[in-house]
Amino acid sequence: MKEKFIELLKSIDREGVTELIAFIEKTDFFKAPASTRFHGDYEGGLVEHSMKVYEILKHKVETNIEPLDVKDETIKIVALLHDLCKANYYKVDYRNAKNALGVWEKVPYYTVDDTIPYGHGEKSVMMITEYMKLTPEEKYAIRWHMGYTEPKELYNTIGAAYKKYPLALLMHEADLEATYFYDI
Repeated sequence: MKEKFIELLKSIDREGVTELIAFIEKTDFFKAPASTRFHGDYEGGLVEHSMKVYEILKHKVETNIEPLDVKDETIKIVALLHDLCKANYYKVDYRNAKNALGVWEKVPYYTVDDTIPYGHGEKSVMMITEYMKLTPEEKYAIRWHMGYTEPKELYNTIGAAYKKYPLALLMHEADLEATYFYDI
């Protein structure tokens, strides 16, 4: 899956993408989980989740009732990089749990080690823009991909973003579908 992910990123014709790929390869992105317990909570879950979001978002844009003029490169950037903030974010820790025989043993689990506490979507935008420019539509789609799981005080802002950039709403939907329909 790593090879396909990198191949898709390399097909993006934008200054800085090569440096961004080099950065990603130096992180744990391809081994990281997508979450600690909600979806894709296993080694490689993050890249698998990102690839599924790409597949879903591409289909949503292509089949939307109201035609959207979204470049394929934008779909790749938004879907594949929306959770870049999770690179170097999780660590493995150990806790005691009983095994099938009722014997206590140390078992690994993922925990959060957020060394750059900058938020979620906004952190991904920040990390990407350290290497390449994003269009406003791409920034909004990545920033607001968590949708209404954000604090309720932001609901009006989220709604305004979705109205201005329909891709942001489709991105949120694709993220939810990957999470809840495919558990990745």
